[in-house]
Amino acid sequence: MRVRRLGWAGLELEAGGERLVIDFVRDLSPLFPGWKPGEGLVAPSGKATAALLTHLHRDHTDASALADVLAPGAPVLRPAPGHGDEVDNVTTLPAERELAVHGLAADVVADWATRDVGPFRVTAIPAVDGLGDPQLNWVVQADGQRVFHGGDTMFHGYWWLIARRFGPLDAALLPANGAVVDAPHLQPPSPLPAAMDPGQAAAAAEILDARYAVPMHYEAEQPDKVAGYVEVSAPEKEFRAVAGRRAHVLAVGDWLDLAT
Repeated sequence: MRVRRLGWAGLELEAGGERLVIDFVRDLSPLFPGWKPGEGLVAPSGKATAALLTHLHRDHTDASALADVLAPGAPVLRPAPGHGDEVDNVTTLPAERELAVHGLAADVVADWATRDVGPFRVTAIPAVDGLGDPQLNWVVQADGQRVFHGGDTMFHGYWWLIARRFGPLDAALLPANGAVVDAPHLQPPSPLPAAMDPGQAAAAAEILDARYAVPMHYEAEQPDKVAGYVEVSAPEKEFRAVAGRRAHVLAVGDWLDLAT
């Protein structure tokens, strides 16, 4: 199996002549107005057999982009809708509406449930969203290798259970920007990271026993994020320092061949 970083939290996985995408987006401007179009994001190398979504924040779910890269009828595996009213779900409703508009074949997957899609076996993994919305992480298995995708989860207590069920992992893609979020509907704001910082990501990689620990969910060349979103200043450098031998930084568009 090969994996390719598509930018932000986007990932392409290739095995048996087929491909799968996770959190692929091509437009981050709804959340990050300063994002420069065409920079920091790349498209998959061909049509995808399926798409996996970790959660329905707009920087992880781009229905228009998925409609263009998915094969006809390809499933979109996703977490359950949020609970509560429109205020409770203000950060997920735009993506929910866009998925419906584009008529994608969405399939809600529960924690620990497994689906077989082409050469890929995918398992939904418990995660903890920093804004309190439903979130899954994913383990993808193919060609005898295992890859973990951590969305933008916070650090939590499921790591040991994940490791017992799936470790050691060939690669773990982990959020590392340590974003602290001050959102109008979440007041008073938390001063704690809503997604893992480099030290937390490195600790998760250690517990998961990942051969390659790949940081994601950061783009240093795109500094102008939405107001109230504050990141670690040098996540890549910090992650290399704390993750040590496991650290494997992938540039956007680069492949990692897990068979080597």
